Amino acid sequence: MLKRYRADCHIHTCLSPCGDSGMVPEAIIRKGKEKGIDIMGISDHNATENISEVQKAGRRECITVIGGMEITSKEEVHVLSLFDDDASLKDMQKLVYDNLPGINEQKLYGYQCCVDESGYITTINRHLLIGATTLSVETIVNAVHDLNGIAIAAHVDREAFSVIGQLGFIPATLQFDALEISPECNYRDFIRESSAKQTGITRYRIVSFSDAHTPDEIGKRCTIFLCEQPTVKSIKEAIKQEERVTLCDDTYV
Repeated sequence: MLKRYRADCHIHTCLSPCGDSGMVPEAIIRKGKEKGIDIMGISDHNATENISEVQKAGRRECITVIGGMEITSKEEVHVLSLFDDDASLKDMQKLVYDNLPGINEQKLYGYQCCVDESGYITTINRHLLIGATTLSVETIVNAVHDLNGIAIAAHVDREAFSVIGQLGFIPATLQFDALEISPECNYRDFIRESSAKQTGITRYRIVSFSDAHTPDEIGKRCTIFLCEQPTVKSIKEAIKQEERVTLCDDTYV
């Protein structure tokens, strides 16, 4: 039986150098419950260490927390990746870290805090998470699919760090599962303008999430998926059918 799930699958924690210090597990879940969110996706920049703690907090409130990353390609394209199982997430993290040069300078880019469920700092991540990997966007998308994950082109309406902003169009060889537009984007205007520019967006389903870096941004934009279960596998099946994906804010549909 299909069920409606309200999903915000692009949420950062305090592990992301641009994430607010208040983006700790209990606060994230508390805000998600307040906004009526059923599925939350944790997608820090190039890192996964805080996911398990957010999942612990989510289980207490019956909110499904999906693990993922917002991976930066060598072209500086952000790819939102989501996975059902810990093994796949671990393998993707290894690939990213093996190809992520640099050490973080806290004074320049901010702290990258790994925390427990209550938000107490357990360690500091030293990788340059704000940086780009040496992996091409096509390599990242293919690796995500090899690990049974979903690969979504992040905030494609923005000039910075989007596939359209960086490349000017979406190459036919890129097999994204969907394209994400940011909360500020007007859906109809985006479709009209992008179609006129022949960017290649018409091949893909459009979704939208909050890209939250602060607690108040959580749920600012969600997508409703009509799914059998609150899983990446079921979301991927829903994305294949237009009638099973709805942007929550009617203003933009």
